[in-house]
Amino acid sequence: MARLLQDTSKFHPSEWHTANMMQRASTESQKSRSECVTAESWRLVDEIEKTTQKTQTDVNKKIEQRREEIKFWKQELDNKLEQIVHETEVLLTFKKRLERALEGCKEPLVVAQKCLLYRQRRVGIDLVHDEVEQELLKEAEVLQGIIALLGRTLEQTNEQIRRNRSAKYNLEMDLKDKFTALTIDDYCASLTNDTPHIIYADNAMKLEGNFVSPEDWIDFSNINVEKADKQRNNSLALKALIDSILSQTANDMRKQCEMVNTAFRNRVKEVKDAKHKLETFLVMVMDETASQERNIAALKKAIADKEGPVKVAQTRLEARNRRPNVELCYDTVQCSLMNEVQEITKNIQRQVEMMQEENLWDALAQAETELKRLSCRQLSLEEEIKVKENTLYIDEVLCMQMRESVCINNY
Repeated sequence: MARLLQDTSKFHPSEWHTANMMQRASTESQKSRSECVTAESWRLVDEIEKTTQKTQTDVNKKIEQRREEIKFWKQELDNKLEQIVHETEVLLTFKKRLERALEGCKEPLVVAQKCLLYRQRRVGIDLVHDEVEQELLKEAEVLQGIIALLGRTLEQTNEQIRRNRSAKYNLEMDLKDKFTALTIDDYCASLTNDTPHIIYADNAMKLEGNFVSPEDWIDFSNINVEKADKQRNNSLALKALIDSILSQTANDMRKQCEMVNTAFRNRVKEVKDAKHKLETFLVMVMDETASQERNIAALKKAIADKEGPVKVAQTRLEARNRRPNVELCYDTVQCSLMNEVQEITKNIQRQVEMMQEENLWDALAQAETELKRLSCRQLSLEEEIKVKENTLYIDEVLCMQMRESVCINNY
């Protein structure tokens, strides 16, 4: 019994109580630490949840802001695209106007050149470098200048259309990218934590590709907008220039056309007046020719009429001069015969003085010479009248009637 009480392998009750107290203290301490860890974990979880939610909310706001920004620039690009498309379409109509105006210049130029060619057929003195020819040459020069100007303007219009289309292409490509980006951001905005099929993307954090800064992104679209505005303004200025050119060239063509037509009318009137005067001269010459023919006939008759009386009177005088002796008397018969011869001689002398010749035979020769000259003058006048008729046919029939078909429109 004493040995049992003295067994050293057994613990003292106080030790047992102490051990129990230590177990309880250790357990309570462990529980306290565990509760602290749990509380800290919940706090951390709550903090992370709030931070995540805040971050996600901030990202959602940023995505929404980005979507609005993309929509803004997309609207801007849409507006500029609509404007540049409209300006290009309008410029295409102006191009057609220029082409029609160019085509419309061809006929007046051909007519002017034909008129110059036809008028080379004038003959004689009528082949003159007159006002009509001067105005026709000026008209051809004006038309050629207008054709060159319209051609250069058409080239400028084609180049502006090309630039407009280039700006349109840039806007369309930018809009296409904006549409794609907006579609992607719309998709991103629609994603939530409960969205099915969301995945981990380990490579998402890697910055691959040609990322640009927001400033560069804005500058890119802004440059496209500015280019579109510039080309639109250039188109507006070019349209105003085309309007001015078409109006001015049409006025210049009409003015010069009227100048030519007025010159033609004046020239035709002038030639008709000259032809009328020539015809009047021709009538005068023909009348004078008839008069001269009558004069020649009268002279011939006068010569014939004077031969008999002169011969009779002179024969009588010669016979009576042979009277013998006292019979050779200067009686009334002798006196009458002498007076008769003197009177006939005097009359013949008067006719000679009128013709500035010595006798009727010379007067007859002079009259026949004048008749030949009158005939030559008549032929010359008839030839000149034919020249005028040819000129009138060229100017009035060929040229002026052809010019009636010329129509100068405002394109």
